[in-house]
Amino acid sequence: MASHMALRLPRGVSFVRSLPSFLGPPSYLGYLPTPTPPLLNTKKIFNSSSMDKGYSSGAKETPEYKSSGVGPASDDILSHILNLYASKATPKDFEIYVPDATFEDPLMCAHGVKQIKSSFYSLGKVFSESRIVDYSITENDISPGKKEILIDNKQYYKFWGRDIHMISLIKLYTEGGKVVRHEDWWDKKPPRSRKTVKVPVVGRIFELSRRASMFATHAMMGFGKDPHPTK
Repeated sequence: MASHMALRLPRGVSFVRSLPSFLGPPSYLGYLPTPTPPLLNTKKIFNSSSMDKGYSSGAKETPEYKSSGVGPASDDILSHILNLYASKATPKDFEIYVPDATFEDPLMCAHGVKQIKSSFYSLGKVFSESRIVDYSITENDISPGKKEILIDNKQYYKFWGRDIHMISLIKLYTEGGKVVRHEDWWDKKPPRSRKTVKVPVVGRIFELSRRASMFATHAMMGFGKDPHPTK
């Protein structure tokens, strides 16, 4: 998040959605360089700026995604991503994922659409408000039929009346137009793992803790059960 204060928050019922500075690894662990897949083509396709419309105090609305008009994979996905982060998710929003898709952030590691549902449905149980308030999109062609979509964004949350601002890089990897991997890099740093910290054993502990957090939240959220539609 943009500020460097630490705030311990529950996720689901009993977990933490805290500031990236709090979650960052000790300096002696450090981060290893993260490999980037070779790209065939890169294009910046969209930018939505709400910074001048109140981001510093919490923008009132999620910016509406507008098609770039050139038919990239982003056009079919981004409106659903905005719904997920705004706690407005419906079952249709999760149709962007393949059945065995993965989602990972510094607190959770979800395997399969049902666990991804639990992760995002839990946001509305913790925060009175949540949304992406500012973002730009870059779409990369990795190979035929495979793309990388990068969403450089700023997120806003309200917890017990307190405004929380977070800088993030959302990375979506798609095959055939469907998301196979969704990563949320808080403060634009990869989640800690054996591949991203210098001490593999420590990275493994972080991986296990994220899986444990996911399993508990998954159970508390009814194992990915869709909420009843609001009348």
